Order: sequence, then structure tokens, then C-alpha cells
Amino acid sequence: MHIAILTFDGYNELDSLIALGILNRLYRDDLRVSIACPTPKVRSMNGVVIEAMATLQDACAADAVIIGSGAKTREVVEDPEIMGVLRGLDPKRQLIAAQCSGTLVAAKLGLLNGVPACTDDISKPWVVAAGVNVVNRPFCASGNVATAGGCLASHYLATWLIRRLFNTEAAEAALRYVVPVGEQEEYIERAIYNTQ
Repeated sequence: MHIAILTFDGYNELDSLIALGILNRLYRDDLRVSIACPTPKVRSMNGVVIEAMATLQDACAADAVIIGSGAKTREVVEDPEIMGVLRGLDPKRQLIAAQCSGTLVAAKLGLLNGVPACTDDISKPWVVAAGVNVVNRPFCASGNVATAGGCLASHYLATWLIRRLFNTEAAEAALRYVVPVGEQEEYIERAIYNTQ
């Protein structure tokens, strides 16, 4: 099984790397979690350079995809080469999750037609202009598509994916490793509640 996290130049570290960390806490030999990029390396909005672990084409063939956000998302949606490849994403055969400005990518790909979505406050006007009903919630899902708003909502996307691909117990185990000590039950309960 493969989960790809779309990560573009100008990416937000919190979106891509928190989800990567949580998903890898499953410690499953049958699971590969990768950072998928359009280029061999990408630089974050804060200057952190990482190497791609997969291509965008690989992401289109993955079992699940997270569309991360970043400072250059509006440039991404205007790039015909990138968007042409991403048209291969298909919620009929994949789970697709988007975070913050990644919701704009999902909107431009037609993945959010007629369904409410979440995004961050900065990206909201662009997502609304793309014809999406943005709701004031940290997470929402419809069928095989989910969206989250706010950098620290990354764990909701990871929780939703784990629950859908495996089960709630696996999500609870992965979260228990990363949530604040002494607040595990509160964090886990909220994540499970919000991703129903």
C-alpha cells in the first residue's frame, strides 16, 4: 500500500511532515509513505530542502494521496504540466485528502464539486473563488475525499486515512505516539470524533 504526500516548492513543513511522521508510526511492512514532488528537490516556505521520495505520477497510482499546502500553491494550480499530471488523481480508486491551500489544488482538479471543504483563512478566498463551499471546521469528508484547515489539522488527515485504510485502533496507536503526554486521551478522542 502506498500513501503519497504531494509536496511542492514553497511547501508548508507542518502539512507534509507531520502527516508523514504520523503515518509512518504504523510500522507496517506493507505500507510505504512518500513525499511526492514534481522535481527531485523542493524548498519549503522556510527554506527546508527535502528530496522527493516519489514522483507525481507515482502519487496518481497510490492508494491514498494527501495534497499538502504551501506559499506557492496558486503558482502550482497555474502550471499546466503539474496539473496535467495531477488530473490522474481519482477518488473512485483512491482516498484523496487536501490541507489548507492544497484544497485549492483539489478544487481546481474538480475533486470538490458540490461538497463542502475546509481550508485555512488565508486560502479561503481563493478556494471560494474556485466555486467551493468552505466550512468553518478543521476537517470534513465526503466519500473518498477529505479536507482539513489549519497547519495543526494534519493529524486529522492522517487519522482519517488510517481509519479508512486500516481501522480505528491503528489510528489510535499511531496518534498515541505523537500527541502530548498527559493529553493523549483528549487528543485521540477529538481526532476520532472529528474524522467520523
